[in-house]
Amino acid sequence: MATSPVAEVSCNLILFADLSSATIKRNADLENRLAELEVELVVWKQAHATAIEGADREAKALKGRLASLNNQVASMETFMSQSLLVLCVIDGDACIFNDLLLRQGHEGGRQAAQQLTRAVADYLTNEDVHVLGRLSFWVTIYFNKAILASVLERHKLCSPEQLDAFIMGFSQSSPRFVLVDVGYGKDATFTKITEYLQTYLRFPQTQRIFFAGGQENTYASTIAALQNDGLLGKVAFLEACRASPNYAQKHRLPILTVDTLFINQRLSPPLRTPPPLNMNGLSPTLTSGGLPTPHSPPSMSASATGRLVDPTLIVLISCGQCLDTRHFTAYTDSPPPCNEFYLMSCTKGGACKYSHDYILTPDQLATLAANAKKAPCNFLKNGLQCPYGERCCWGHVCPNGPKCFHLSKGKCWFKGGSCQNVR
Repeated sequence: MATSPVAEVSCNLILFADLSSATIKRNADLENRLAELEVELVVWKQAHATAIEGADREAKALKGRLASLNNQVASMETFMSQSLLVLCVIDGDACIFNDLLLRQGHEGGRQAAQQLTRAVADYLTNEDVHVLGRLSFWVTIYFNKAILASVLERHKLCSPEQLDAFIMGFSQSSPRFVLVDVGYGKDATFTKITEYLQTYLRFPQTQRIFFAGGQENTYASTIAALQNDGLLGKVAFLEACRASPNYAQKHRLPILTVDTLFINQRLSPPLRTPPPLNMNGLSPTLTSGGLPTPHSPPSMSASATGRLVDPTLIVLISCGQCLDTRHFTAYTDSPPPCNEFYLMSCTKGGACKYSHDYILTPDQLATLAANAKKAPCNFLKNGLQCPYGERCCWGHVCPNGPKCFHLSKGKCWFKGGSCQNVR
């Protein structure tokens, strides 16, 4: 049966409408997908930009690290071209060279330098020390020359001239061997060696420091401080004989023993008994040695060989200090006892013009101490703080207190209000 034209058109319209709807829907889906792709494209672009930026930063960082490594390599090459340090520091007051070497003078000094160098070289060889550069060996000896010369002469180990020649021979054996006279001053050698260790142990060029501080534990605090700072790994103890101090054992320091280089004991000035002190005119009850007390009963006496001394004058035995010439007089015998030697420690050694040879009884030492307190401390006298504090043998307080005659005149030698503070 033939389809009428109207039905055919209607059918076509329906098909067209369906096609149009499908086309519209498809277009909408495509538009949505396009929007999604555009958003995704934006995200990828941002990610790409971020990646490029990160890559640029990483490239710059790598360049910086490369430059740093190049600098380190250059520094290492420079470091390897330099001499690495092997140092030796010696307390010359505590570690005294063998008297057989000292008496040889210049030649003995050269032999001592050679023995020390050979001992250190053998130690490093046995220790199998591996280094990248050359080693430079330096020796520094700190000592008080005047005191050392006096001690050696007193013990008849060598003369001052032989000591001078020995020092010259040791120093001239190498331009890197240095002997430093620290001069007078309490703990001068200790202070310099402590600073030496604190400084050079921190140098990266320092491979090893051989330290000779004697058998006593003078440097125990220094070693403990170095231990706390983690610096003891480079230290080896150089002992004068086979008896190392406690700190060397406590901290397990490696030890290098050179048996024939140093003497085995610490020397001190010997004492001898001098003639009785000439102190006529004081009290006949003086004990052997002749030191008076400030309470000696007044009396006048004479001797066939001595001169009269006014008993109202209280003798102050001291290193040349007199508190008041109207009440005190310096001892006139030659030489009088040295206050600082007997009561504290005299840093002048053999150069001191006062005697270190008297043998004093406890009562005489007490008298000496009481009289010394009547003379002002030079630090206080010059307006300075005394570094010895209560250990100082000299006076820090005026014995006359606020009634001091010189205080009323404004001329009391005890400064800093020490007169006014006494009651």
